Formats: sequence, C-alpha cells, structure tokens
Amino acid sequence: MSQDEKTAQLLDTLAAQAAFEGWTPGALRAALVSLNYTVDEATLFFQGPGEMIEAWFALADDRLVERLRGSWLETSLARRVKAALLARFELWDGEKEAARRALAHLLLPTQAVRLARVVAHVADSVWYAVEDPSADFSWYTKRAILGGVVLAALLYWIADGSNDDEKFSAFLDRRLAGVGRITKLRKALTARLAPKTAAA
Repeated sequence: MSQDEKTAQLLDTLAAQAAFEGWTPGALRAALVSLNYTVDEATLFFQGPGEMIEAWFALADDRLVERLRGSWLETSLARRVKAALLARFELWDGEKEAARRALAHLLLPTQAVRLARVVAHVADSVWYAVEDPSADFSWYTKRAILGGVVLAALLYWIADGSNDDEKFSAFLDRRLAGVGRITKLRKALTARLAPKTAAA
C-alpha cells in the first residue's frame, strides 16, 4: 500500500471517528490505533485539526476528479457543473456529521485563510472534473464565482436535516442560475470595456 493509500485509509477512518468527537488529536489517535499504527505516528500524518480537515476535503476532491474523468455524455457545461457538485456531496454520504464538525472548525476566525483555500480547491476540482477548457482571466473568474456556490451549498447541505436530494438539487439550480446571470454580465462588461479596433 502506497503512502497516499495509507493516508486515504486513515482519513476515511478518521472521518468516522470525527463524527463522534470532532477533528481532535484524540480522534486521530483512535483512528491510528484502529489501523494498527502507534499514537506516536500521529505527527507523521497531520499537525492539528486544520491539516486533518483540509486533507479530508482534498481527498474527496481528488476522488471526484477520478470518478468523473472521461465519463461525460452531457455537452452542456452548466449541467456538468451541477452534476459534478451533486457527485461531490454524494462522496460524503453518511459523513454529514463529520462535515458539520469540519466546517465548524473552518469557520473559526483563525481558520479564514484555510477555509478560503479549501473552498477554492473544491471549486477548482469541479472545473477540472467537468473538463472546462477556460484559460486566462476566465479561468480565475469561473473559480472565484463557483467558490461562492460551493460554500453556500456546503452550508445548506449541512443545515438541511431532511437529507432531501430533490431540495438540494433545486437549491443548486437557484445558485447556479445566479452564477449564469453574473457570468453574462461579466462578459457584457468585458466586451464594452475592450479596446476598440481602429478602423482600417
């Protein structure tokens, strides 16, 4: 088993433990022991709760890209994005409590930079997963805009105790419709502000 595989296995075990006691050193020690590591090996993997949580998010992001690679039959980019977002949350089926505790930590004032980094990574992974061909300025703006949707979706998904997939899908439709309007406005402004080509 490679080091990456060992880390992924540990994160899966740790998430199950964190659902009960949070992303704590104690949860990490319990996960290590259950996988026949020694507690002294904890620092070989993570330095504190923030690193555990960020690694757990990144693991799901990587799995999303791997899961959707080369699988698209849908040609609409907007529909791909929605499908990828739904797939991203499906990867956490049964792990909502671990996600809730993770987000509670990331929302601490001291974790603002890490939260921004985590959300940006999720958005970036979604665009990679949908095989978006954007480059230059559009590459950055699309990721920034989708980051807002990702955070809103995460907050909604965690707060929704009904686990109603249709409600969550409808929420994404509303948020992504807003993104579509913003994107159209950006394109219109870019066109208006672009230098005029001199007449020949």
